[in-house]
Amino acid sequence: MLPVLSILGAVFLWGSSFSAMRIVLYDLNPFAVMFCRLFIAFVFIIPISWKIFPKSYQKGDWKILLPMVLFQPCLYFLFESNALTLTTSSQAGIISACLPLMVAVAAFFFLSESMNTKTIIGLTLSILGVMLLTIFQTKQANAPHPILGNLLEVLAMASACANIILIKKLSSRYDTWSLTGMQVFAGTLFFLPGIKYVIIADPSIWTVKLVGLLFYLGICVSFFSFGLYNWGISKIPASRASIFINLIPVTAVLLGWLILGETLNPSQIVATLIVIFGVFLSNQR
Repeated sequence: MLPVLSILGAVFLWGSSFSAMRIVLYDLNPFAVMFCRLFIAFVFIIPISWKIFPKSYQKGDWKILLPMVLFQPCLYFLFESNALTLTTSSQAGIISACLPLMVAVAAFFFLSESMNTKTIIGLTLSILGVMLLTIFQTKQANAPHPILGNLLEVLAMASACANIILIKKLSSRYDTWSLTGMQVFAGTLFFLPGIKYVIIADPSIWTVKLVGLLFYLGICVSFFSFGLYNWGISKIPASRASIFINLIPVTAVLLGWLILGETLNPSQIVATLIVIFGVFLSNQR
């Protein structure tokens, strides 16, 4: 049960990050937000860096390690942070439900994990649901460019999928917290230009609420969530571990409604049900 509980903890943290990101993006540039949360995570792991420093490097591993950190957190956060300025946190969370199916397909081709007809049908239905979700979205104050925002979120999920497959290849030799530390370090360097926007930001925005949310995103979401998920995925099949990501949309929609007052119109509710049904169908034994 420990790998399952570990993954569930990571999924809850990720689901809550959509609303938290929407709030901090009201005041800060996406690059500034990502630099702050990854820099906070980086400072947090400095005292334990000697424990998580990779000791099992083999010649040629950089060919896997480099794309691993490039896909996530670099490209993943780049796409998602910008997506959340264009679409709602609820829709972004729903789109994240496609990730398990992406992983199942990728695991079939690259990890030789099995994939049946139900998985293929479920993938098709989920893609259709995401397309309908986007089509029925009307422009509003909290979603100025929903089509572009949803497309960027799909690209973020594709980056996360590639990262999961690469981590699965590396987890047999690398400690999962070492992989997490490398991700945090690479992400801090990638988003370093964001320090410019931090410096020029209006001093009045630095409230206790904003700083608290950045620390939450940095320590809980950017470090602990990746560590928990990376450890869990090292213990069970990648396709099975990704199934738990289906809980992200539930958390994202619920918190988007409770905290941000976001809603879905009737057509989007139908599209959401299609996505969920497609995911459910693909995960049936």
